[in-house]
Amino acid sequence: MKLLENKWALITGSSRGIGQQIALGLAQRKCNIIVHGRAESNTAETLRLLKAYNVQTHVVTGSLDSNENVEAIIKAVKAGPGPVDILYNNAAIQNKWKPIWEITPEEWLHSFQINLFSMIALCNAFAPEMKIRKYGRIINLTSGIKDIPQLAPYSVSKAAVDKYSRDLAAELQGTNVLVNYLDPGWLKTDLGGPNADNEVETVLPGALVPALLEDNGPSGRFYAAQDYTMLTE
Repeated sequence: MKLLENKWALITGSSRGIGQQIALGLAQRKCNIIVHGRAESNTAETLRLLKAYNVQTHVVTGSLDSNENVEAIIKAVKAGPGPVDILYNNAAIQNKWKPIWEITPEEWLHSFQINLFSMIALCNAFAPEMKIRKYGRIINLTSGIKDIPQLAPYSVSKAAVDKYSRDLAAELQGTNVLVNYLDPGWLKTDLGGPNADNEVETVLPGALVPALLEDNGPSGRFYAAQDYTMLTE
């Protein structure tokens, strides 16, 4: 098992669901965890579960729904106990189900703010520092959603995540800061709903593959967590 001792990982939306599973998987590999939730009370369960792994933890809170709030989260992370070595941009929202031509500009903007613009701000905040240290792993969560026009703001914002990830990977080529994008699969979470194909726990170990890449490994690539279910943790 590859270990990540003395590394710090920030996982947005790690108070529950996919983000919580990623936090636990990284902690199993001795990685220190920065837990993020909209409110401090929301992070209690993740912190409780992390106690089993004897790693350091730090909590940052706040919504990703405005530039000001994202900047406050970034400031809180940078005031924490260590630099960010691994960044999972996991937090996301889906718009309300409605015909595509009834989706308002405000709903489009809200989806893009949380699913794309906040991700870009976090990458801008931490990728240059990773470049200086010649180590970084950035994993942006995407989606395999298609042909569901009622959720167009979600699907279009996730398509933009893919393209941005490839562009950022090109910018960081040769720096050992690897940028990849990950589809966790359709999972039974608050966002995925009860009819999803898989339990949330099946996101592991596949979701960790981009974080565990060797130095100067693949970058700008797509990973699907469910492709790695045969691996042992």
